[in-house]
Formats: sequence, C-alpha cells, structure tokens
Amino acid sequence: MNNLFNILLKPFSYDFMLRGLVASVIVGVVCAVVGVYVVLRGMAFFGDALAHAVLPGVALGYLIGGSSRDTLFWWALGAAVLMALAVGRISKHAQIREDTAIGIMFASMFALGIALISTVRSYSVDLSHFLFGNVLGVSTRDLVLTSVFGGVVLVTIFLFYKEFLVMSFDPVLAATLRLPSGLLNNILLVLMALTVSVAMQTVGVALMVAMLVTPAATASLLTRRLWHGMVVSAVIGAFSAVTGLYLSYYFNIVSGSAIVLTATTIFLLVFLFQPHRGLVWKKR
Repeated sequence: MNNLFNILLKPFSYDFMLRGLVASVIVGVVCAVVGVYVVLRGMAFFGDALAHAVLPGVALGYLIGGSSRDTLFWWALGAAVLMALAVGRISKHAQIREDTAIGIMFASMFALGIALISTVRSYSVDLSHFLFGNVLGVSTRDLVLTSVFGGVVLVTIFLFYKEFLVMSFDPVLAATLRLPSGLLNNILLVLMALTVSVAMQTVGVALMVAMLVTPAATASLLTRRLWHGMVVSAVIGAFSAVTGLYLSYYFNIVSGSAIVLTATTIFLLVFLFQPHRGLVWKKR
C-alpha cells in the first residue's frame, strides 16, 4: 500500500509537476467541453485549421518579443481569434461553404507562419514547445492565464448553453426564434480560438485537434444528451491529462503525446467494448 502511495504521490512532490497537473486538467476539461460542439457540428477540420493558424502569431511574437511564453501566448491568441472571425465573415458574405473558407484561411495563415519562421535561424529549438507542448514548463503566470481564459470559455458556454443547443441541432428553429445566429456562431468560433491558445502550451499544435475531438467523440458513443456528453467528455479529458502526466514521468515520454494517447486508448476501448453498441459486442 505504501508503495502504491509513493508511486501516486512522488511525481507531485515537485512544484513544476503540480503546476503541470493543474494546467493539464484545466486544458483537458475545456478542450473536452468545447469539443462536444466541434464533434456535433462536424468542425474537426476547423479545429485543426485553428491550431495551425496560430503559427504566424507565434512567429511574429518570437520576432518582436523573443521566446517569452507570455509574448507567444498573446500573439497566438490574436492570430487564432483573427482566423476564427475571418472564417465566419468570409463564409457569411462570400456565399461559399464554411469548409471552403476554412481551407483558404488555413492555407494562407499556415503559409504566412512558415514564411515568418523561415527568417528565424534558431526556430527549431526555440519554438519546439509550440509544436509539441511543454506542460512541465508551465509557470505560475502561465497557470493563471490558463485558468482565467479556461474559465471564460466554460462560463460563456454555460450562459449560452440553450442558444448553442438550438443553433447546433436545429438552425431553422433558431431562425424562427430570431436568435442572432451570426453573432452566436462568431462567439462559438472565438471560444474555439481561446481553447486552442490555452491548450497550445500543454499538448502543442501537432496534437491540439486530438484533445478537441477524441474525448468528445468518446462521450458521443456513451451518451445521448448534450450536457451528459459535456460531463462525460470533461471527465475523460481530465482523466487523460492526469494519466498522461504519470506516463510522462515514469516512462520519460513527451507529456502532450502521453495525454493524447491516453484519450485515444479510452476511445478505442469504448468503440470496441461498449455494451450493445461496441464492435466486439456486436460481433459476439
């Protein structure tokens, strides 16, 4: 029993591990809750595009303010919000499909980021945490920023829960009720941008879309009501974050990868063994 407690408590005897734990749980919950709308509305591609669209913001922040995490965060946030609003604007007024607008903005923002980064000779070292995350490098200030913006996202979703629900399931009813669908859609896009920026330092751009989609997709297999899905998704996201940190500590692997692999393992187990609907259950 003592050995079990030592295994569980030893990693968190270090302050940086405690900060990483809190940041990972916050990010896991926020990504999972927002991810329910991403999965419901079929916006996984948009989540991936947003994750990569922060690249020019990070590059500009690096060129102007160096490799300070604070600087990179604010520039990445600005780029993500700009991308989100631009997609909403183009798809509404240019009479083209939203996925087309996403593709245009994704390609252009990513190309701009690569062009800017190519001017920085040491980018492969200095910006590696941007690509793969660095949850163990989270400072107290980073934790405060993560908590504040994560709280803003969750509170906004709570306040607009009914409106987002109607808009996601029945756009015709939303129009009949005269809900400001354009404004609500932009709010949701900005919430996704905030989520991407908050999660960037934990799982990085390369794995960002997995934390948005995987817990929510798992919850969609287990639940039939939206708020049930949010709760289950948040639990999966938090559990994946904690388990991923343990795996990272004891097996010396990248924390972001461990978190994502844990979430993916849970999805596969549910997909295969879910009672009555799992693939293995059906075959039996």
